[in-house]
Amino acid sequence: MTTIDSTRSIRTAPPPLTPARRRLALLAIALGGFGIGASEFVSMGLLPGIAHGLLGEQMAADPEGGIARAGIAITAYALGVVVGAPVLAVLSVRWSRSSMIIALAAALAVGTVLSAVMPTFELTVLARFVAGIPHGAYFGVASLLAASLMGPGNQGKGVALALSGLTVANLIGVPVLTAVGQAAGWRAVYLLITLIFVTTVVALKRTIPHEPKVVGRRMVEEVVALKRVQLWIIMGIAAVGFAGGFAVFSYVADITTKVTGAPATAVPWVLAAAGLGMTLGNVIGGAATDRSLNKTLLIGFPIYIAALVGLFLVAHLSLVALLVGFFLVNAANSSLNPAMQTWLIRVAHRSEVLGASLNHAAFNVANALGASLGGAVIAAGFGYEAPMVVAIALACVGFTLVIGTLVGLRVRARRTLEVLSEHEDTMTGSLPVVEPVSV
Repeated sequence: MTTIDSTRSIRTAPPPLTPARRRLALLAIALGGFGIGASEFVSMGLLPGIAHGLLGEQMAADPEGGIARAGIAITAYALGVVVGAPVLAVLSVRWSRSSMIIALAAALAVGTVLSAVMPTFELTVLARFVAGIPHGAYFGVASLLAASLMGPGNQGKGVALALSGLTVANLIGVPVLTAVGQAAGWRAVYLLITLIFVTTVVALKRTIPHEPKVVGRRMVEEVVALKRVQLWIIMGIAAVGFAGGFAVFSYVADITTKVTGAPATAVPWVLAAAGLGMTLGNVIGGAATDRSLNKTLLIGFPIYIAALVGLFLVAHLSLVALLVGFFLVNAANSSLNPAMQTWLIRVAHRSEVLGASLNHAAFNVANALGASLGGAVIAAGFGYEAPMVVAIALACVGFTLVIGTLVGLRVRARRTLEVLSEHEDTMTGSLPVVEPVSV
């Protein structure tokens, strides 16, 4: 069977994808997400170990200041994602998605092994920045590939599938790796994660169907999407609204030991509870987004805020209360992720990779902001409960922005329809494009 492309040359159509290979391809995509989730979130569980290993003198003199400074490593990774997501998305315009995702998985392996071997705190921070650069672009390409493999009408589920590796990493990988790090050291953990990325590269090469390079797309066309004000508004919602979750998660080890009074060996269990919440929330959020993106946001944000308030009220009571609190906070948080990424993809229109990548850039602005604000209130002497108060305030601001944006779109659409109605008898030719209200 042959097809004719836009240049009128004849090429052979690729053979149909078997169900078995489709499943393996989706698993390979998710494995990369698993590695990313492990790399990003295990740093939070191992933060005290990183601080003692690289900032020993400061930890002996000022433990709270040392922990807050060690949080810079988390911020550096997040900033790498923020820088890398849009840059790599634009540079990849002429790449095929299948080639791009393999190259990004290889880059993730390089950045992670550098994180494991750097001898000083400053160089480790730089390595974490490098490790974060491919993060957003990987998830952007992975979301689009997964949605394509799953078929039409499954954009939300495709995004959720791409994110599933990250959520499962928090359920299984991060707790197990945290325990390994407590026993064998944090450097051993980064070496194990490097092995995950190397395996991902091999799996992607063997299972992902080859896609041809994009013809006729230019970098300038991808950048045009950045002129859309709505794109920046949605990124602002993600950056502010979810920063609170990272303010809490970044200091989970110290909240567990200092606020709840549990032993350090309980930290992996708290991370597992958070990972279970992320996994379930991601599945629910993907299905809910395909039904109604607006309702997912309008219902999900209040639940997220309520969960943060609940965590603040019960964290000091017992380990069981902390486990339940972290489960609920992360379930509510993750249920919103597919909706936010789908919203950005739709607003970006043809610039799909850019839109999907910018979601992770925005969430890592949230990561950097949350880790910085959480560390700031701890260093200021407000205690390890203070990041939870910061989280509640930021989530409320994010929800306010969601309401304002959706109401603004509805008002804009109503006014546009009124103008069109008034000029209906005199208008000729094509109508102007109107952004849909139901996103």
